[in-house]
Amino acid sequence: MARDPLVSIVVPAHNAEVTLARALDCLLDQEIVDWEAIIVDDASMDRTPSIIAGYVEHDARFRTLRSCAYSAAGARNSGISTARGRWLMFLDADDWVDASFLAKMLAALKSVPDAVAAYCGSRREMPDGELTPSSIATEVAIQPFETFARRRAIAIHALLVDRETIVELGGFDVSLRTCEDWDLWQRLARLGKNWVMVDEPLAFYRTSPNALSRSSTQMLADAEIVIARGFSADPRVKHPASAHANGAIEANGGTASEALAWFALWNAASDCGSGSRSINPQSLRALPPGRKGAREIAKVIFDGLAVGSLSVPAQLAARWDRFGGSLTELIIELGKVWNNPDAARRVQYHLEQMLLDVDDLAAPRRLARTLGIRVDARNPTTVELPQGIDQIYAYLMMDGQIEAVVQFGVLGTVTRDYWIELILNVVSPERLEGRSDPDSHFGKLAQLAEEARELVRSSTEPAEPPPALRRARARHDKDRTSFWNGYFATEDPWNYGSSYEQEKYERQLEILPAGPIGRALELACAEGHFTRQLAPRVSHLTATDISAIAIERARARCSDQPNVEFGELDFTADTLPGEMDLIFCSEVLYYLDDLAELQRFAKKVVEALAPGGSFISAHAFVLRDNPERTGFDWNTFGAQAISETLAGTEGLVLEQSIQTELYRIDRFRRLSPGDVATEPVIDHVPIRARIDMGVARKIVWGGARALRRDVARSERRQRIPVLMYHSVSDEGPAALARFRLTPAAFASQMTWLRANGFHAISSEQLEWFIANRQPFVGRPVLITFDDGFQNFADHAWPILRANDLTAEVFLVTDLVGESAQWDAYSGPPTQLMDAGTVRRLAGEGAFFGSHLATHRAIDGLSSSDLAAELLRSRMFIERWTGRPTAAFAAPFSVTDRRLGRLAKECGYRIGFGGRHGPADLDCDPIDLPRIEIRGDRSLDDFVAVVEAVLA
Repeated sequence: MARDPLVSIVVPAHNAEVTLARALDCLLDQEIVDWEAIIVDDASMDRTPSIIAGYVEHDARFRTLRSCAYSAAGARNSGISTARGRWLMFLDADDWVDASFLAKMLAALKSVPDAVAAYCGSRREMPDGELTPSSIATEVAIQPFETFARRRAIAIHALLVDRETIVELGGFDVSLRTCEDWDLWQRLARLGKNWVMVDEPLAFYRTSPNALSRSSTQMLADAEIVIARGFSADPRVKHPASAHANGAIEANGGTASEALAWFALWNAASDCGSGSRSINPQSLRALPPGRKGAREIAKVIFDGLAVGSLSVPAQLAARWDRFGGSLTELIIELGKVWNNPDAARRVQYHLEQMLLDVDDLAAPRRLARTLGIRVDARNPTTVELPQGIDQIYAYLMMDGQIEAVVQFGVLGTVTRDYWIELILNVVSPERLEGRSDPDSHFGKLAQLAEEARELVRSSTEPAEPPPALRRARARHDKDRTSFWNGYFATEDPWNYGSSYEQEKYERQLEILPAGPIGRALELACAEGHFTRQLAPRVSHLTATDISAIAIERARARCSDQPNVEFGELDFTADTLPGEMDLIFCSEVLYYLDDLAELQRFAKKVVEALAPGGSFISAHAFVLRDNPERTGFDWNTFGAQAISETLAGTEGLVLEQSIQTELYRIDRFRRLSPGDVATEPVIDHVPIRARIDMGVARKIVWGGARALRRDVARSERRQRIPVLMYHSVSDEGPAALARFRLTPAAFASQMTWLRANGFHAISSEQLEWFIANRQPFVGRPVLITFDDGFQNFADHAWPILRANDLTAEVFLVTDLVGESAQWDAYSGPPTQLMDAGTVRRLAGEGAFFGSHLATHRAIDGLSSSDLAAELLRSRMFIERWTGRPTAAFAAPFSVTDRRLGRLAKECGYRIGFGGRHGPADLDCDPIDLPRIEIRGDRSLDDFVAVVEAVLA
């Protein structure tokens, strides 16, 4: 009897002779071959049946059904009724997917065993063959139901879904002419199960003016039904998650009326693009008229406009004459609905900027309020304003390249003199070098930049990049064998020779059963480090691993051990050799897919052991099992779940356990007939070995009150704490106590951050969130240190790394390697890090910015000296770290009105001055606030300050 396929693909086809072959060919191209395709011919009157017959005849994976449903939903339901696969995919006859679609989606589902669906990004193909940029709804992976309650977030063929669950949910609602996929995904999400995201554009959607989805009136009517269902109980879902039983929560993203208004807005914009107007502006009343909503409204209009006009974004500005009038009228009507014309004008400005941001301005673009043009930066000419235009969006061009983009409001003619003044203020001085008056502002700035470059070039400090960071490996691959061979491509991936690992080996040997041991089996022996120590303790040892690379290294390491034989073995899939007196399997069971697979493995162990034989396992405690105790922050089960599963396996009994704060080593015995289980011996022992940083940084000592991955799914915020430190030391002048924390106090603060789910970001990441108006994900914190003291390297950095955090240090570059002379009046000056230390820490993941060159307050510097320090400091830091430097912090937190613009002209984008408080999305990135963390305050004070930002 034929085995059921892994994936069933349902393809409804109605008069699809033009596009069907392309859709079916993309299935033949798939890297995964374990699929079936059920093509449902829905009353086609063209050549569709004969095209289907050709595929069915040449490939047995294709099957066909006849349907008279006259609807895609009905045809899909017919396909679902005969599908046999574990997973379902729905592919419309005019769409297609990438050749890697099934492979990548199945891999993602395997990595999250309890997921009910996987989804990917998608792109639209316009009739001229142009593709839109990739689109993906990242929020679906975070809160699927709250998303689908409000919007149609995913293209129908961008998913793999669990077939049995879809059948239980009743398939597609045939009473809906459109939005039937949205309705089904909403029901699926109401179950509260995981959705996993593949952040790649693997699905392609053909945009056609004749598609049913272009019927805006019908779509709006159907969407109203789907949204109403999303905000109420749905009797069609028999076992909803308790949080979703009564529908969406308004606090999680707006009301039902607002959701319908967003959908109506998209359709109204799409109608404008196609030259029709079928949406009543009154249906948009619930849209938010405030400043924060304006950009989102413009984004939705932008997307709908592209679909309706059958244009990719880069074509929209050039095609403004086709739809600009009706679109502008729509936005004006929106202002009337709100009774707020200013809010509508704000939307218009945002939209026109978006259109021009993706346009090449190959010709002038006259929109409703904005004129987009190119300007020769060397020879600008006067620009007369067309009627209605009050804003210029210009590319300043040099040598055929865009040198800068400027956008500004205008009241009348823009003269040549105005352009010259503007260009001198925005074009890089290095680009203007030699082309502007050497006595001008930018001429002198260019001269200072060259002097700074020459100083850096002549420095005796060698310019070499910092050591490369060792990147974490992915948890899963296409299959286990290739994953582990990839892991062992790097020799000694776990630092087996470390004192921590060796102490663990010693304790595993201590727990061996008393008496002689005959036949022993080691599973996942890796490179044979423990094998060599175990071999003298048994008569015969079979050492196995899934990786051929690891086995060869183990064989070489144990070549002088005659009682050891080696072999490749996948203990999850292969049969274990039987009648074993001892089986070892340590530090690998985390990698099983789920506890069900662990249970199957445990039964295999029982079968492989001789009666009375022992099974020994060593595994670390993991926070996912019990977040309230010390454990590793890995996204998997750990020692507690493993031990409980083994103890619950029939035929196994726990005899002895050696437990440390980080891991436990268990010896189980296979019961013989008539055996009686006794209470296990539990030994609690300390860890005496040094714990390497690579291990330490994944440990949360004392347990976690919040896990990073959990808060990343559930929390979005508008502001974050930027913490400012100076010195971390037990000693120093009493007059500077405010600026100094003891290592113990600093450690307690970082431990609190780690235990409460915080993760550290850099200033450039902070700038990205502000520039893109993106809410901060989870609980980010930016940790900064002024001055660059050596005690940062000695005390603060090890504490940060041990808590899996990083920091940004602002260096006084002329004094690197010397001491803090500016503090000499208070006592012996503190030593500063040298360039070699900076390079080493940069390689380990620390970030560095400028505290200028001499630590003098800038309000006492001449403009020339200030510019010289900004330039010189940036260039030296870039030499030492091998990375661009974009951030500075003003010495003594003193600024004046010159600093911001001059810093930008000297290559900086991010600045910290004298402002106090949290940073938020409305901040100016060149004048960001910080929160000073004082050394004369308690941990409770620190917690209160940080929690106030979260509130």
